[in-house]
Amino acid sequence: DERQVQDYRRQGFACVAGFVSADRLTAFRGEAEGIADASAAAGFDPERVEMEPSPGASGRVIRRIYEPCEHYAPFREYAESAAILDAVQQLIGGNLLLHYSKLNMKPAEVGSVVEWHQDLSYYPLTNHDSLAVLIYLDDADETNGCLRVLPGQHRAELMDHTTSGVFQGCITEPVDETEAVDLAGKAGTAIFLDAMTPHASTQNRSGRQRRTLIISYRAADGMYVYRSFDPN
Repeated sequence: DERQVQDYRRQGFACVAGFVSADRLTAFRGEAEGIADASAAAGFDPERVEMEPSPGASGRVIRRIYEPCEHYAPFREYAESAAILDAVQQLIGGNLLLHYSKLNMKPAEVGSVVEWHQDLSYYPLTNHDSLAVLIYLDDADETNGCLRVLPGQHRAELMDHTTSGVFQGCITEPVDETEAVDLAGKAGTAIFLDAMTPHASTQNRSGRQRRTLIISYRAADGMYVYRSFDPN
């Protein structure tokens, strides 16, 4: 709605509770669990999944699934549906490209920290019309590593992500976290995040997983300056 559009313009993000239906959440969770089970049985494919550096109680666990919207039908169908595209078009216009997708698993007790960063640092474009939609597949709060953001910083210059001219994948200048906001939300919450908004998440120290589907879009007239990897 208009209030949420204004939130996005002013803060660099907008949270929408109940954005994804219970039935669709069930389908997403089932698909994610099937991918995890298949990876455990067959040995993980580093082109498709990334493992947590530290094992959990049951052994090594998946940290991230790469490009679920490319490889798995339930995610692809949703990414191309009016259910999400109508909302994205209100924010960055109607001429869109599906940019990338991933599923961050944030497993219980071992889900790794994600350092402060801005998405646009990984893929500088000729304009800033790019965003990510982060969908909580599980209830998320401060204990299991919900998203943290710095409101309003999307209007400033891109922060430094380098050391001695080498890209580090995270903000390397001092970050003032006094204004940071933890975006807790129930499963089904969607966070529309401007690609310039600094964000991070803490380690999952709880006994609950925190899976987040991330679907990124950009305006079709935004051309790459260069591309780097994205470890969100």
